[in-house]
Amino acid sequence: MKKVLGIGNALVDIMTILDSEEFLKKIEIQKGSMQLVDSDISTEIMKLSESFKKELSSGGSAANTIHGLANLGTPTSFIGKTGDDSYGKFFSDDMRNNGIEPLLLKGTSDTGRAIALISPDSERTFATYLGAAVELSDTDLTKEMFFQFDYVYIEGYLLQNHNLIEKILEFASHHDCKICLDLASYNVVEQNIDFLKRIIIDYVDIVFANEEEAKSFTGHEPEQALFELAEMCGIAVVKIGKNGSLVKQGKNIYKIQATQSNCIDTTGAGDAYAAGFIYGLANDLALDKCGAIGSLLAGKVIEVIGAKMNESVWNEIKDQIPAIIE
Repeated sequence: MKKVLGIGNALVDIMTILDSEEFLKKIEIQKGSMQLVDSDISTEIMKLSESFKKELSSGGSAANTIHGLANLGTPTSFIGKTGDDSYGKFFSDDMRNNGIEPLLLKGTSDTGRAIALISPDSERTFATYLGAAVELSDTDLTKEMFFQFDYVYIEGYLLQNHNLIEKILEFASHHDCKICLDLASYNVVEQNIDFLKRIIIDYVDIVFANEEEAKSFTGHEPEQALFELAEMCGIAVVKIGKNGSLVKQGKNIYKIQATQSNCIDTTGAGDAYAAGFIYGLANDLALDKCGAIGSLLAGKVIEVIGAKMNESVWNEIKDQIPAIIE
């Protein structure tokens, strides 16, 4: 069975359910934004939000995708860096409990944490302390880490560290791994546009982008952006929210319908889509089937709080996948 290695920021997600948007005004963070904060501010937000309901899970974009793949029965591992603390232990234990082999390195800072503040209308606002996660560097990696993997999935938030990305691409290519890259955020794309174009052309096999990221990268709306991306890599995927997704490989174009859902929280929708899509690729399915499974996972995850789904939801998903394949 094909194996997938994820590489990204090792963060503990702290899903926090707000009763109104007043809390966001109180801490002066714009609704819907992803704000990087230091350890002191993160701790202060935790104290101020003590009265709100919270749920913890191992997170970060690539970790969420790897969780999804593991729950579908795909052999997976994850490379990231945590602190030597209770959050770091939680992250490692949570991965092992979900059947993922963690290849975690220890940093000097505390484990990173992403406080996801969920407004009553399901909009997410992130106060993210990267901590030890951002200490992951090219010197931490060895060729042996990539041995026996068929796919390497890289989250775009690592793109700020060009040396790290270059080393990942070098080692993945050495072992003939298929390289999957998620563009992560439109601002990350804008800040690294020239570097991104070079590595996508030279190394990347599959690119995932939402419509904002695709527009930042190409300057075009989804369909034209899809064409431009597909000229640079093997498979291009542009996710367009409730309108589904577009997939292109060579001359073949697929329009994938979104799954009808009762949206509660959009956290992890893109990560879940990537998990379903890569699961399809790892099982040699046609691209329209890959996209349909990605859409199924994305549609299910937005019906729960946070980026993780419980066993009963996963059982529903696994019951529905055979019908998609057939």
